[in-house]
Amino acid sequence: MNLTLKIWRQKNADVKGKVVTYQVSDISEDMSFLEMMDVLNEQLINKGDEPVAFDHDCREGICGSCNLQINGEPHGPDRGVTTCQLHMRRFKDDDTIVIEPFRAKAFPVIKDLVVDRSAFDRIQQAGGYISVNTSGNTQDANSIPVEKENADMSFYAATCIGCGACVAACKNASAMLFTSAKVSQYALLPQGEVEADRRVLQMVEQMDKEGFGNCTNTGACEIECPKGISLENIARMNREYLKASVK
Repeated sequence: MNLTLKIWRQKNADVKGKVVTYQVSDISEDMSFLEMMDVLNEQLINKGDEPVAFDHDCREGICGSCNLQINGEPHGPDRGVTTCQLHMRRFKDDDTIVIEPFRAKAFPVIKDLVVDRSAFDRIQQAGGYISVNTSGNTQDANSIPVEKENADMSFYAATCIGCGACVAACKNASAMLFTSAKVSQYALLPQGEVEADRRVLQMVEQMDKEGFGNCTNTGACEIECPKGISLENIARMNREYLKASVK
């Protein structure tokens, strides 16, 4: 398989970037997308050129690091997969593939295809956790009854890997799906009820501080999310926020 790659190159956030065209050949349809990028970088290194910077870690669809915009779609044309799980069989010989970083004010470019997603970390740190007093009479979590429906919904919300595809897919660069998933996974459990009001107020406040846009219920975030996080979480977060605001 021979391909034309149009890749965004940018030294850092302070300089202007541009699209650079590369040719790669003999790409197997069984390769993952990142393996194809490895082939390109090996080719560039052998020529004495600087390789393309892109983010990755586990390459197992778990960590969410491999956030690439491929032909205008976060993580590419497949559904329910991250970039590292996208395979070249989804493309055809002589295709032109446009590869860009996720575009959002809150995700500044570090270099080439790598963006800074630490805004998500700061939202999480604002309240996406449960504080437990371990000084004395602690209660085993397994001894606290939880309705199965709530446990299931909490688990589904907790599958969010924070890759940022929801932000990249949203015309407003909203982080509502991510934030609502992190709020929901605790709001649905009795262990999270103690800090529920503080949690949702602080996490939404931090989300706004980071410069993410507002949600206008387009639904692109759920469609592009590799873990299928539901829009129902946004509705739940809105209810939690309203309830906490009027207390």
